[in-house]
Amino acid sequence: MRIALAQIDPTVGDIDGNLALCLKAAEEASARGADVVLLPELALLGYPPEDLLGKPHFMERSMEAAQEFARKTPCAAVIGYAHRDSEGTFNAAAFCRNGKIELVYRKQLLPNYGVFDEERYFEAGVEDAIVEIAGVRCGITVCEDAWFPEPACRAAQLGAHVLLNISASPFHVGKGRSRESMLRDRAASNDIWFAYCNVAGGQDELVFDGRSVIIAPNGGVVARAKAFAEDFLVFDIEPDSEAMPITRLEPIESEIQEMYDALKLGLRDYIRKNGFTDVVIGLSGGIDSALTAVLAADALGAEHVHGVLMPSRYSSEGSIADARELARLTGIETVTIPIEGPLAAVERVLSPTFGDLPADVTEENVQARVRGVLLMALSNKFGWLVLATGNKSELSVGYSTLYGDMVGGFAPIKDVFKTKVFELARWRNTHGLVIPEATIEKPPSAELRPNQIDQDSLPPYDILDAILVSYVEQDCSARAIIASGQEEATVRRVVRLVDAAEYKRRQGPIGIKITPRAFGKDRRMPITNRFGG
Repeated sequence: MRIALAQIDPTVGDIDGNLALCLKAAEEASARGADVVLLPELALLGYPPEDLLGKPHFMERSMEAAQEFARKTPCAAVIGYAHRDSEGTFNAAAFCRNGKIELVYRKQLLPNYGVFDEERYFEAGVEDAIVEIAGVRCGITVCEDAWFPEPACRAAQLGAHVLLNISASPFHVGKGRSRESMLRDRAASNDIWFAYCNVAGGQDELVFDGRSVIIAPNGGVVARAKAFAEDFLVFDIEPDSEAMPITRLEPIESEIQEMYDALKLGLRDYIRKNGFTDVVIGLSGGIDSALTAVLAADALGAEHVHGVLMPSRYSSEGSIADARELARLTGIETVTIPIEGPLAAVERVLSPTFGDLPADVTEENVQARVRGVLLMALSNKFGWLVLATGNKSELSVGYSTLYGDMVGGFAPIKDVFKTKVFELARWRNTHGLVIPEATIEKPPSAELRPNQIDQDSLPPYDILDAILVSYVEQDCSARAIIASGQEEATVRRVVRLVDAAEYKRRQGPIGIKITPRAFGKDRRMPITNRFGG
C-alpha cells in the first residue's frame, strides 16, 4: 500500500482556501501513485476553530466542503472536518473514495486540558473505524486517540495492519520527542504499522511542528517529515514486513534550534494569516528587542522589519550604538525619534498636579508610554504591526509597563524566559553574527533612570527563572520551592509579584507558546484572587 502524508498549513476559517490546499495535496498524492492520502485533523477548517463551531452557517460549510472534497479527490483520502448530525457535533475524519464519503470516523478521546477545549464543542464518538485500502485493513483515529493505548489496541484486534492517525498536535519544547516515543510504543505494542499526519504552521499562540511519521511494527521510524514546515511524504508499506528501508528521515532538532524555529514559524504565520506584511519594533539596544528584531528579519525578510530608536535622557551611548549595529548586521531600516520633547511636555502638563512629590516609577512609566504612543502612531500611519519585546521572566513578575513596553499586536518572545533569550541569541549568532556581542554581554537594563540595571529590582535571572519554572509551569507551592533550596525571602517576593501581575498579563498582546505552560489560554488564573502561593 502506497501511503501519502500531506503535512499542510491550513488557516482557521478559510474553508475555501483550505479545500483548495487539500485538493492540491490529493492531486499530488494521486500523481505519485498513492493509494491513500492523509490530511490533518480539521484540515478543512483549521485548528482550533473555537467558537466558529457555534455558527450554524460555518458548520454547514464544513459539511459541504467535505462532500466537495470527496467528489473531487482523485485518490482515496482521510481528511479532518467538523461533522454534525442528529447525535451532535463531532471532530471527524472522513474516508473518501470513488467520489463519496464512504465512512465517517468520530474522534473518541477529546482533550480538555491546557490549550484544549474540545469538550466545549464536540461530542465523543463511540465507534471504531476499519477500512480496506489496496487489500490492506486500516484503522482510522484522530489525534488524541493515539495518546491512549485502547484505540490502537482495538484496531489491531479488529484485524488492522495499519493505523492511520490525522492530527493537529501543538508544539512545546520536547513535544516532538515525547510524541514520537508514544507513537513508536503504539506501533510496537500492537505489532502494527502507524502512519501519523500532523499540521505544520502557526495559529494565534499555537505552533504546530509537523514531524509526521511512518513507524514500522517493530517501533522503528522509517520516514519522518520536516519540522516547522509544510512537507509531503510518500511511503510504500508492506504489511508483512517489519524491516523497511528508510526513505527519508529528517533529524529531530536540538532544543534551542526547535525553540527558534517555532518562534520564527509562529511569527511568520501570525503576520501572514492576519494580512500584515511589515512589522515595527522599538530598538533599545537590549537583548530582548535585538532577538525580536532578528526573529522578525528571519521570518519575514529584513525589508519588512522597521526599527525605531527612541533615545531618552537616560539612554546610554553604548545602547544607541548597539541598536544601530544590530540594524547594520541584520539589514533592517531604522528611524530615530528622540522622546525628550514629548516626555518634557507630559512632565510639564503633570507638574501642577504632582506638585512637590518626588519622582518615582511613575516618571519611568511615562517614558515607556511615550514610546508606546510613537510606535502605535507608526503602526496606524503605515499599517505595520507593532511587535512587543517582553520576555516571560519580565511578564511573570510584572517588570513591564502597561500601555508602554507592553504595547503591541503580537509578542513573539512572550513565552521565553530571560535565560533562554540569551541562549537563543548566542545560538543564532553561531549561524551568522546578527546580534552585537556587546548587547549579549552587558547587564540588562530598562534605562529609565540613571545607572539602572534589572538586578536593582529583580533577583539574578538564573535564580528568578528557576523559581518561575517551579511556580508558573509546575504549579509548585512557595513552601515546596523553598524546600528545594531557594532562599525564602526571594521565593515569597517572586510569588507575590507573579500573582499581583495577573491583571497586566491579561491586557498584553498574545505571543507564541513554546513551553509546556504558557501565559494565556494555557494558564488561566483569576485576577481577583486571595489564595497565596
